[in-house]
Amino acid sequence: MSLRELYQEIIIDHGKTPRNFGKLENANRAQVGHNPLCGDRLIIYIEENEGIVNQIRFEGAGCAISVASASLMTEAAMGKSVKEVEALFARFHQLVTAGEAVDDLGKLAVFAGVAEFPVRVKCATLAWHTLKAALNPAKTDAVSTE
Repeated sequence: MSLRELYQEIIIDHGKTPRNFGKLENANRAQVGHNPLCGDRLIIYIEENEGIVNQIRFEGAGCAISVASASLMTEAAMGKSVKEVEALFARFHQLVTAGEAVDDLGKLAVFAGVAEFPVRVKCATLAWHTLKAALNPAKTDAVSTE
């Protein structure tokens, strides 16, 4: 199996059976995200305490890339500090826009090929922009990729 096939398999798996899917009842932060171009819509729920993302879940619907990105993002962000999550967002954004990882992103590296399809960058980053907004309590409007 080629690396590209493995990456596609991971995206399909997380797209069909997302991890950390569903409402988080004890969330103290939440944010809606929407990609009007393709209709992807999600809500990120976070239970954050003293600057640590203790729990994170999401609800919503979208394309396989959008859902897989949200699923893998929740796995990567769980247990990290807000600063670590913000740094991870920057590295992930670099990966999907330039196609190169600036350091080891683990399973998130499956999205390297997204850079070849600029219209799909918004699908891959919707959950991340929504997470970033959820961690910034000053932002209350829905996040949009437009």
